[in-house]
Order: sequence, then structure tokens, then C-alpha cells
Amino acid sequence: MPQLSQITTSPTLTFDALTAGDPGAPLVLLLHGFAESMHCWRAQVSALAAAGYRAVAPSQRGYSPGARPDTRDTANYHIDRLMDDAMAIVAASGYGDQRFHLVGHDWGGSIAWALADRFADRVASLTVLSRPHPNAFNRALQVTDGEQAQRSRHHKAFLEPDAADVVLADDAKWLRERLAANGVPASAITQHLAVLGNKDAMEAALAWYRARGAIRGPLGPIRVPTLYIWGDADDTVGRTAAEGTVDFVAAPYRFEVLPGVGHFAADQVPDRVSELLLAQVAAYPV
Repeated sequence: MPQLSQITTSPTLTFDALTAGDPGAPLVLLLHGFAESMHCWRAQVSALAAAGYRAVAPSQRGYSPGARPDTRDTANYHIDRLMDDAMAIVAASGYGDQRFHLVGHDWGGSIAWALADRFADRVASLTVLSRPHPNAFNRALQVTDGEQAQRSRHHKAFLEPDAADVVLADDAKWLRERLAANGVPASAITQHLAVLGNKDAMEAALAWYRARGAIRGPLGPIRVPTLYIWGDADDTVGRTAAEGTVDFVAAPYRFEVLPGVGHFAADQVPDRVSELLLAQVAAYPV
């Protein structure tokens, strides 16, 4: 069973994390996205540990109360800081300069793509859920009359000063309805709201968007063996961006489409995601 741990990377940053598996076993780092929490990886953390891996799924910057810098300075939440956190968590977990497996969903996927680009020598395998390669995503956004701009329109709403109040209004109705519409079980929604369902945490989560830290410059080509998982019922990522990801990976690549699955695949079909992830990490040992 996953354990709730704390990982301190600096005097001002202590991250909550779900961990399982023997320390020193091959490391798998799992990065969550919005609007979820580290709990989205509970099934995968258990499956990885049972297969002989050390799984670490941190509650990332702003989501962890002990790692929540001032949201009024959005530079604290730029993607470079989020990347720094991930590598610091690897080191603080006892893996120094060792290679490790990397997994990310949504915003965590954006971080994972960037880490694989910058630290290809450290990342043994990459698994990304939902979030396409940034180059493919940005290309799809620029298509005239394309669907991706419409699917991503909520990003602009998150920049409004009252966005946290809107998302949390009426017992977080917007958030509950969005997660439920994507097949997230009620028990998982409760776990995510235990992390995100307060004003301080939500302001910090939205600061990721307000930092304007999305990857705008071109990355890649990614030179890490990559598994990209996309549900064809994802309401935020269209087929053009998903299928276009192959153009930006110069390494063994697998594109797995999950029929009828929405944006939050790890919560909606945890057994299938675990099956795919275990095959990926086993194929590319550290």
C-alpha cells in the first residue's frame, strides 16, 4: 500500500508524496496534473511497488502546504521551478545522479516532456498521459479554425483574478462536475478535493497557469523511449495534437489510444494504465 511521506528538498520546500517499494529499487517518479493531486497515481504506485520498483508520486509545488511559495510572485511557479522540484525530489529520495523512469499527466506531462528534453541521460523511459508533446500541442493550437484552441479555452479563464473562487464555488461544483464527467470515481474526487478544495491550494495550482510558464519554445526531438497514452474522449486534447506527437520523438515510441476514456485516465481506467506503464518501464531498465 502507498504510504504518505514527506520529502524535503530545501529549508523552505517539503513535499507530501505517495511512496511505495523498497528504497534503492529502480525509481519511478510520477507527476500529477490539474485539477487532480498525487492521489491520481495511487493504483500505479501500488502496482509499481509490487513489480519491484520504488514509486514516488509527489504532491507538487503549491499543492503541498509545505512547498507553497508566495503566489503573488508567479515566478515562483514557472515551469523551470517545477522542473527543479522534480529533480530535487529524485535526489532527496536517494537517487543522486542515477537514472530513473518518469511519468506525467496533464501539467505533470508538460514537466515530464521538458525534463526528458533537458535530462535525456537521466531518464530511462518516459510515459505521458493526455498531454501531447509541446511542439505538437502548439502546432495544433495554431491551426486556423482548429479544435484545439476551443478545447483549451479554459486556460484563459484560469488567468482571471477570481478564478479560484469560481472553481471552488458551491462546494467546488465546477471541479466536481468536470472530474465526474471524465469518469473519475467519487472516492477519487474526494481525495483530490482534500488537497485542492481550499483557497490557498487552488490559488497555488492556478499560479502554474498565471506564471505563463507553458513551453512555448520548441523542444526535442525527444531522445528517450516514450509511451504516450491518450483517451479518445479527452475533452481538452484533440486527435490532431495527440497523433502529431510522433513527429517529435526520435526514440522508440508507442502511442496507445484508450477508447472512450477521458482526460483523467489513471483514475478512470487505473488497471489499464498500470498494465501499460509496467510494460514500458520493464522494456527499458535503468
